[in-house]
Amino acid sequence: MSDPTSSSDEKESGIIDDLLANGATAMKEIASASQEQIDEMVTAVAWSLYKPENARAMAELAVQDTGIGNVESKVIKNTRKTFGTLRDLMRVKTVGKIDESNGMARYAKPVGVVAAITPSTNPAATPVNKSMMALKGGNAIVVAPSPAGWSTTSATVTLMREALAKIGAPEDLVQILPAPVTRSMTTLLMNRADLIVATGSQNNVRNAYSSGTPALGVGAGNVAVIIDSTADLKDAAQKIAASKSFDNSTSCSSENSLVILDDVYDDAIQALVEAGAYRCSESEIAHIESELWQQGKLNRKLIATDADVFAGRLGFSEEAQKSRIFLAEQAQFDPDSPLADEKLSLVLTVYRARDFDYAQQLVNDIMDVQGRGHSCGIHTGDLEKAKKLAEEMEVVRVLVNQAHTFGNGGSFNNALNFTLSMGCGTWGGNSISENLNYRHFINITHLVTEVDEDKPSEDDLFGAYLAKHGA
Repeated sequence: MSDPTSSSDEKESGIIDDLLANGATAMKEIASASQEQIDEMVTAVAWSLYKPENARAMAELAVQDTGIGNVESKVIKNTRKTFGTLRDLMRVKTVGKIDESNGMARYAKPVGVVAAITPSTNPAATPVNKSMMALKGGNAIVVAPSPAGWSTTSATVTLMREALAKIGAPEDLVQILPAPVTRSMTTLLMNRADLIVATGSQNNVRNAYSSGTPALGVGAGNVAVIIDSTADLKDAAQKIAASKSFDNSTSCSSENSLVILDDVYDDAIQALVEAGAYRCSESEIAHIESELWQQGKLNRKLIATDADVFAGRLGFSEEAQKSRIFLAEQAQFDPDSPLADEKLSLVLTVYRARDFDYAQQLVNDIMDVQGRGHSCGIHTGDLEKAKKLAEEMEVVRVLVNQAHTFGNGGSFNNALNFTLSMGCGTWGGNSISENLNYRHFINITHLVTEVDEDKPSEDDLFGAYLAKHGA
């Protein structure tokens, strides 16, 4: 009698081999493509999601598929992230010689077939974002979506493939794992691809790094933001409320905790209430703690739901159901409280800080629970406070006076690259300490010729040291 398990393994292995072979063949077909042709492919893929009717259709399908987030926010995410990424990609060269100076020329070349692990939180935007970057380097990509978002991702991949076919480019530059997506199939893809780019659960990221394949993973978010004594409280409150409520807080860049300086605490809370926040009572906070987490895991019936749904399912008042976000104020920091962790919901934990140094310490404490390396923010009128955070905090990004969700993954009014994948450096267990971008999808060949000798004297290099310390 044949072993059904062995038969299943062989089938999955064959599927992966076919996908990778298809991708490699597609890459050969575009191996001699000009920069203009590569950019046309990238633009075609971008338009496939940016096109208004497609952006909305994929947003609606994503909410229908996963039950998390909201349609209007996902429409914005599908268009804004795609548009911003296209802006960034159209400004750089990735074909042939990309620059030359001091006797060295650099030539960009593809990395190969990319395995893209994508999350259910962004089942359309993330696959397109990664595909654009991969194609910019002349690569092919195979998307391994979260099973919960497969239908949306599959429809999105179909749109990208149709867009490539329309301009005469190989459709197999973009492919997807067939349903049902299994852990073993995803593992096989990671093991056999040329590069892995993993976004989503930390298990996915760890598996990517342990696969033996070169991998780019991103860390977990748990953003803490300080409201300083010098902040414009109304502006801060409006930005925080807009950011926290966007797509029902599905973003890893969404604020999870606020640390408010004592001397402006009451006024800041009032500004937040005026911006649509609901100030939970102690009993309501306790109820949130007991219901939002079930056996140590976030409750899928409450995460990333609309405010009225969240409040309604918890039995909160009509006033609460009309709010935008929910403030869970804490008398002190407790590292064992789930409220110190990422909440993937409209709940925003609030701490009071006696002074700025203590506020900074609280942010550190929060990141010790989760989120080290990712990012933090500050609303302040004193840039020196922000510089202090940048100098001393173990984070890749410190955002100043910005709505964190809208600024952290790139913005039209800051210098960060547009992306849906934020590297967290070694602090977050990652190999990159910047926003994922096109540079991570190209190999570089260095052509090195001789230049005038650049050799300092021994005294130039050792003189000051020897004069101070002796031989």
